[in-house]
Amino acid sequence: MAKKKSDSKIIKVDTLARVEGEGALYIKVQGNSVQDVRLKIFEPPRFFEAFLRGRDFKEVPDITARICGICPVAYQMSSVHAMEDALGVKVDGPLRDLRRLLYCGEWIESHVLHIFMLHAPDFLGYEDAIQMAKDHREVVERGLKLKKVGNDLMTLIGGREIHPINVRVGGFYKVFKKQQLKDITEQFKWARDAALEAVRWTATLSFPEFERDYEFVALRHPSEYPFNEGRLVSSAGLDIDIREFDQHFEEEHVEHSNALHSVLKERGAYFVGPMARFNLNFDQLSPIAREAAEQAGLSRECRNPFKSIIIRSVEVLYACDEALRILENYEMPDRPFVEIEPKTGTGYGCTEAPRGILYHRYSIDDSGKILDAQIVPPTSQNQKTIENDLKEFVPKYLDLPDAELTWQCEQAIRNYDPCISCATHFLKLEVDRE
Repeated sequence: MAKKKSDSKIIKVDTLARVEGEGALYIKVQGNSVQDVRLKIFEPPRFFEAFLRGRDFKEVPDITARICGICPVAYQMSSVHAMEDALGVKVDGPLRDLRRLLYCGEWIESHVLHIFMLHAPDFLGYEDAIQMAKDHREVVERGLKLKKVGNDLMTLIGGREIHPINVRVGGFYKVFKKQQLKDITEQFKWARDAALEAVRWTATLSFPEFERDYEFVALRHPSEYPFNEGRLVSSAGLDIDIREFDQHFEEEHVEHSNALHSVLKERGAYFVGPMARFNLNFDQLSPIAREAAEQAGLSRECRNPFKSIIIRSVEVLYACDEALRILENYEMPDRPFVEIEPKTGTGYGCTEAPRGILYHRYSIDDSGKILDAQIVPPTSQNQKTIENDLKEFVPKYLDLPDAELTWQCEQAIRNYDPCISCATHFLKLEVDRE
């Protein structure tokens, strides 16, 4: 419904369906200027940090995995790294390789689902992937098959594809002989070729002209594209140890959202996720992924968030190539985990979830009971940047009919893949012109 009275306009989306929780969108326009944007998250808090208090440190991987059904490995990895930091334990060698391999599986299944099922329909003008499949059956089928390879890897290494059960503080409950990984190695040879084709295909899509001067934040490792380890760096010069996170970042409560907004204390909004990793770690991509990115028209710096669909494809190619490298060089570890004795301490962990850095901090007592926990997920870190994007993006489309304006807002939000369900067509738009 729309009423004309002046040059002001209120865009209200009362309910964002198909999101990981419940939310809404509010945009206030005066003339050709966007005065206010609020990405409202009104899902009731789930209190995972409170649930963890008083629990044994060994329970953390299984509890935190339940926070997200799409990126449980990220929650498990950040939690075990933080606990091992508190306990003074270092996991390396084949056990470290297996953790990295498990992360490859999660990146593949999460990125591929977003690329082919949730984001690509926006660029091609379809309501959903089912409609898109009528005209692009081969593309969708290849995407589904590629996603299955990622799921199969998570099932093999993690015990199951959703909320894996094989991860523990210090390593794994079960490890594998080299021969047990042979079948999936053959799958990944096909997957790498399919991922290369995905990069080429996404590069053919049409992208709006839209760039902003983001501050990208990601992990940076001296010898590898980041999954589990590294220093926190930014495009504005930040370069810190993970233990210094709370000195530079803080979570703010905003009136219109139950989800906290994470900001840099010095500068405010920042951007995490595939684009941040790509911009800050381009040189650490494997040769095949780096070459594919360049052939797709990407340089070492990309500031158009709509091209994140290409970057996700590049990361899928990297994850397939990295998985093959690990599988081909894998040797069974002597034991599945490092023995750990509880002691008083505070530990810090930060890994790269598909959507960006995921920070965990835990304090434990000498019996291994958790005294305090802090978890900062990627979506809370990107919320303010999403709002800032819409402030800059919407004015170009204010003359569009409501349905088309809704479509453009949806697509701009989906660039961030804020959660798996959020990246489908979810905006029911009401425009109130006063």
